[in-house]
Amino acid sequence: MQLSDESEPALLRLLAWLDGQGYDFVTPTPATHARVTARAEKAEARSLRDIFGWSLPFAPELLPSTPTEALEQAGLMRRDGKLLRSGVRASRLGGRLFLHSAYPTEQKDAIFFGPDSYRFVDFIRSELPRAGRVRRLVDIGAGSGVGAIMAAPLLPGARLTLVDLNAAALRLAVVNARHAGVAVEAIEGKSVDDVSGLVDLVIANPPYVMDGEGRSYRDGGDMHGARLSLDWTLAAARRLEPGGRMLLYTGVAIVDGRDALCEALERALPDLGCGLRYREIDPDIFGEELEKPPYADVERIAAVGAVVEKARVAPRRARPL
Repeated sequence: MQLSDESEPALLRLLAWLDGQGYDFVTPTPATHARVTARAEKAEARSLRDIFGWSLPFAPELLPSTPTEALEQAGLMRRDGKLLRSGVRASRLGGRLFLHSAYPTEQKDAIFFGPDSYRFVDFIRSELPRAGRVRRLVDIGAGSGVGAIMAAPLLPGARLTLVDLNAAALRLAVVNARHAGVAVEAIEGKSVDDVSGLVDLVIANPPYVMDGEGRSYRDGGDMHGARLSLDWTLAAARRLEPGGRMLLYTGVAIVDGRDALCEALERALPDLGCGLRYREIDPDIFGEELEKPPYADVERIAAVGAVVEKARVAPRRARPL
């Protein structure tokens, strides 16, 4: 998705207009999206939800001038024969609207939003009351910005930093944040190591699929897609202040009943002065991935939540005799 700085005012107008219309949409998995849009009645858009949710082609006269001009000014109006398509979708979570990439998300720099976004937000909001006062939150791989934006009401006075290697994602996240009335700073980078200083709260929803096309919003590397989750978590553990936390939501491949990510974290975190709480959030997600060759030995993919906490006092080491 190509976005310029000049697109921000147009997209803010689009979000404001959609909110004023009472627009609402919950984004499903890509597999569900494909099944629904394959139906005969979904050949052409008939409503705002069809245009900005289901990403259907639409007749120019269906969309009023305000959203039409906003899409054109942002460079996100697409031609489809005699019809048009929106280059963005809009989804609602917790009462707030978020812009993200239109379906299908085939571009390498696509900006993801879907069922993981809803589970991620539920996870971090369930854990934030235990975090105490937070001075700075860093959202790694922020994407649409949903994690930091939805955490903001529970973190009064906290500095919110969004990190993503996708410049377009950062621009769209800033738009989503401004529409929500949340102040954020955006840093183009790959991990917490691109942020200066120690941090007291890191949140992350990394890509966790082995993606043959190498799309940055999906590809989690080796370990059946868990490598990026492991690398980000260990990098964060090194940068946490005493008493600081990382909240990781991700997906893991279960092979012969074993979770390689959990085992790797249990081995590595004690040496970094960190403890771990780890739980399955959903035992079976994105089952269609199991039909692909990289998952031939996988029995299921589970959504998991990990809480990493840095000890407030460094553990004592025995003196040599």
